[in-house]
Amino acid sequence: MDVDGVISLFGFQGALALPGAFHTIDGIPHCIGHDSGGRVKRLHEAFEMVWATGWEEKANEYLPLLLDLPERDYHVLSFDGRATWGSAHWKLDAIDEYAGSRPAAWVDDNLDEECEGWAARREAPTLLVRTEPATGISDEHVERLLDFARRHAGT
Repeated sequence: MDVDGVISLFGFQGALALPGAFHTIDGIPHCIGHDSGGRVKRLHEAFEMVWATGWEEKANEYLPLLLDLPERDYHVLSFDGRATWGSAHWKLDAIDEYAGSRPAAWVDDNLDEECEGWAARREAPTLLVRTEPATGISDEHVERLLDFARRHAGT
């Protein structure tokens, strides 16, 4: 799961109400979506939670507490300095290596054609869930993810 554009929201100028609460993380204000913690918790039993974000270790330092998640230490993918703003394909190697031959679901606001091609080529079931950065993960996304988990449990 990505963070920026999924849990930490942006681009909501002109919204009637803020979609989240602001928290300062390493001196940078982040709008953490109001319902994102509950939504991520709903996924906890069905999925192995893995942070796939440029935040890397910072995700575990801040988000489990802010989101009231059941664990405090989730697996974090390392991108070895490959983080590039504006695209998600820089995450592909690390995600592919970690997922291996297992079913995988990837939640990100910045999925592109290269990500879609990767998902289509994988032999294991793969679900890409694209979020809007101003609203982040939604109940509809969670339902799609849970349905995917039910259909592919044990594969």
